[in-house]
Amino acid sequence: MSRPETASLLAPSPPLAKPHPRGRFLCLLSPMLAVLGASLAVLLFFALQPAPNPVPNYEALFLSLGSNETAASHLRALTLHPHVAGTKANAVTTRYVLDALSFPAHITPYSILLSYPIHRSLSLSAPGRGVITSFSPKQETYPNDPYAAAVAETILMFYAYAASRSVSAEAVYANYGHEEDFAYQASRGVDVTGKVTITRYGRIHCEDIAHNACAAGTMAVVVYIDPLEYGGTPAERWFPDSCWLPLNSVQVGSLFWGVGDPTTPMWASSEGCERVSVEEAMNTDDMPLIPALPVLAQDTMEIHRAVGEAVVPVDWQGREGGPVYCLGPGPAVLNLTYLGNDTMSTIENVFAIIEGVEEPDRYVILGNHRDAWTFGASDPNSGTAAMIELAQRFSMLQKHGWRPRRTIIFCSWDAEEYGLTGSTEWVEENREMLYSRAVAYLNIDVSVVGPGFLPSTTPQLDELLQQVTKVVQDPDNSSQTVYDSWIKSSIPPRVLRLGDGGSDYSAFVQHVGIPSMNIIFGEGPGYPVYHSLYDDYVWMAKFGDPGFRRHVAVEFWLDPLLAASIWGMMALRLANEEILPFNYMSYAIELEEYTKTVEKEVKGTTVTCSPLYNSIRTLRAAATKVNSEQKELQKQLLSKQLNKDSLKIQQLNDRLMQTERAFTSREGIFKLEWFKHLVYGPSDQNDWDTAIYPGIANAIASAWSSNTSESWKFVQQEVYRVARAVTQASAILSCRLT
Repeated sequence: MSRPETASLLAPSPPLAKPHPRGRFLCLLSPMLAVLGASLAVLLFFALQPAPNPVPNYEALFLSLGSNETAASHLRALTLHPHVAGTKANAVTTRYVLDALSFPAHITPYSILLSYPIHRSLSLSAPGRGVITSFSPKQETYPNDPYAAAVAETILMFYAYAASRSVSAEAVYANYGHEEDFAYQASRGVDVTGKVTITRYGRIHCEDIAHNACAAGTMAVVVYIDPLEYGGTPAERWFPDSCWLPLNSVQVGSLFWGVGDPTTPMWASSEGCERVSVEEAMNTDDMPLIPALPVLAQDTMEIHRAVGEAVVPVDWQGREGGPVYCLGPGPAVLNLTYLGNDTMSTIENVFAIIEGVEEPDRYVILGNHRDAWTFGASDPNSGTAAMIELAQRFSMLQKHGWRPRRTIIFCSWDAEEYGLTGSTEWVEENREMLYSRAVAYLNIDVSVVGPGFLPSTTPQLDELLQQVTKVVQDPDNSSQTVYDSWIKSSIPPRVLRLGDGGSDYSAFVQHVGIPSMNIIFGEGPGYPVYHSLYDDYVWMAKFGDPGFRRHVAVEFWLDPLLAASIWGMMALRLANEEILPFNYMSYAIELEEYTKTVEKEVKGTTVTCSPLYNSIRTLRAAATKVNSEQKELQKQLLSKQLNKDSLKIQQLNDRLMQTERAFTSREGIFKLEWFKHLVYGPSDQNDWDTAIYPGIANAIASAWSSNTSESWKFVQQEVYRVARAVTQASAILSCRLT
């Protein structure tokens, strides 16, 4: 998913569906043909090796394998039916993944609180209209939709965890539902208390819209997808004729503001664990406390025509040719009813393990979630198909002698859409083991939505990522690598950071402090069919990844196309290299730039950033020292002066692995205690924003609001707190005791 750059303290984030008649047969036949072809490729590879060659180049072998045919067939099988977490259809995808992963695999279940709709209705009345207009809670398919029969299985037109209630009140328009939008309404004299708010999706996610609306005093909120951003130009057609979202569509989602199971806040949903009641869980600050509904764009246009009073500014208006948007309140009255079923359900995480030989207790973890609001071709099953292909390539390597130095774990997460739940519960349950043993976490979610490469990492993985992309062919231009096209789009190559709550890396980075990465092909403001009925195999095949070339690039190097795996090559190097390929110098450089931003934010106050600058200088020195140490040990390895199992290498690797942990704090971030990372975390106003130094950022926001000496003293305390963490990271990296 698209994430913001970290150029400012709070970087704004851009916005981010029945089976084919021959689908089942093709799902079985295509993988078999592809595996046969890949097996022949393996045999040919070894036959062509010069003799003697006792140690095959397994990276080269890995890069010679793969087929976009199998990527397509896995995606087709995974997207035959909508598969929301906790449903029978999702259990079917669980078994598919369990059977498809090529290593010893198991399921870990959790009992968690999920949410489904029982009843929802919306109608419009207004003086002079004469009749009440009732809007259907259903969505129509397009002519000749091959998935039309499966559409009846979708659970649409709802937001998970919305409050169950009936509301009848005047409508007011609040743009994107941001805090600033409600402030603008107030400045125009619009009282939203007791009203129904109309907002459009885009700048912030649905849970933030609902919480902002509730905080402003509105009784309910409806959210629509504005054609201005998701419908293309007025002259363009919609899906299936183009990639754009039709007017008769919605995006669904979860309104839960927290992470994990709402009945086990801050701890794992293990069997027999302590729980808060469902009633308690549904009445916390992490829940919206008001009813909310996604509404078809075409229905919202009718509502807009009935809302009067002051005309809104140009940047609040919709697409040219549509209705003129006004603030309200009224005269339109919206009658909204939502009744939900918030119930305990079972979710299932799937794990497959390749045990390491020399360091079996060090884990390189690869993850992708499996559940989807609808068919989930892009989100998330483009990534699931990639994971299955990757596991099968590793299986073929293993059959020909390859064994990783460290253990590789494949994780297929459940219930990510509800609140990163499957991954969060597992991380909470295994926190101490992961804290001491996890080398890195490599995530894929929406792996393919179009052209362009958009990676996110923690900084010590930047250099490794660049090295890998230099051997990956650009799927859109066979004359260059992914790195070549990457640097053409931005110099230096643009790498985002993992502070937002956008996917399953959250628990690994922000709760435990594990070096992590997330990759995606497809830049821009999300993709139009996100969380909609049309995120299906047809959209992916026609617009997301025609020919499934980018799936190939994400997963493996297909020999005829010379496309290399980014995800797999990252995992291979992290699992196989004697010395972990981490470089903390970029961390120190970025922290210094972040601190300059803080300095500008507190200019004119009593706050000083000197403690931070001092600690960063120490980190830079430690990074310089450890880089020299890595080079020297590597030289000794090559010259056989040092054994690859040397205690020196083990100790160095432990320091490289544990340094990221030092950026975390047991107490957590100010206002967001579950999030422990003091450098990267979500904004307390928008969990899809990356906040740099999130505790400092939140303290500064509070201080400028109250502007008291105590509030600025607290900002200074937060600066010292981060400085201490950076100093601890330096001490671990350089192996220094005071």
